Amino acid sequence: MGPTIVLVVGIVLLLFLISAIKIIPEYEKGVIFRLGRLVGARGPGLFLVIPFLERMFRVDTRVITMDVPAQEVITRDNVTIRVNAVIYFQVLNPNNAVTKVMDYIRATMQIAQTTLRAVVGQVELDDLLAQRDQVNHRLQMIIDDQTEPWGIKVTIVEVKDVELPQTMQRAMARQAEAERERRAKIIHADGEFQASKVLAEAADVIAREPVTLQLRYLQTLTEIAVEKNSTLVFPFPIDLVRPFVDMAQAQQNGGAKVTIPSTPSTPPADDAKPRFDPLTGQPINS
Repeated sequence: MGPTIVLVVGIVLLLFLISAIKIIPEYEKGVIFRLGRLVGARGPGLFLVIPFLERMFRVDTRVITMDVPAQEVITRDNVTIRVNAVIYFQVLNPNNAVTKVMDYIRATMQIAQTTLRAVVGQVELDDLLAQRDQVNHRLQMIIDDQTEPWGIKVTIVEVKDVELPQTMQRAMARQAEAERERRAKIIHADGEFQASKVLAEAADVIAREPVTLQLRYLQTLTEIAVEKNSTLVFPFPIDLVRPFVDMAQAQQNGGAKVTIPSTPSTPPADDAKPRFDPLTGQPINS
């Protein structure tokens, strides 16, 4: 009878010791309650918990990544959109995370959803799309202030996607196209303005040196000759052959230079022509 009792007592003590030994990894904390009263957080490592007198809750202290479900929001400029986000947070005070809130993960999720709707509803659509960093920072500040009493630290809040209605997407596409056309017209007009200045300077040079016009003409002929065209029509300047014409006329006139009049001779006046009577056909004397 004696050895049996010793064996039973030994087994009970072994089970008691096994249930009392707790091992907490590096990324967790063990919050201990003794007879319902908070003792504090223990770990990481190996420690003992008195069975039936103490109770332990494990709290993960790693950064938790959580997707905020898509929320339908009306922006400040009355545009209905759907926006979702992602939130990163971790437990800094395990005692408060266990005693101050029933489920800190679910509570943080609900606060993130309500804050996302509130903040996005206070900004315009253009600001949400162009200044997303400011919206993210505002979300992080508001959510962190509300979860700080629970021992939760919100590190990052990022707006992931903004879903726009089809009509708004088409309107934004037309706006972007009109903006591109406006820029193209401005660039084209600026190019024409700069080209006009260069052409005016070129005209001044040609006016001072007429021979530059002949050089430009020969250069143009050289560029056109590269193209394989069957027919080429190009005006021929008379100024190129005028010296040869003047030289030939001078040789025919014995060395005297003949100047071609620039204006035609005056036609005879109508009064010098004879006039006839339309009935008799006889000439009428003036």
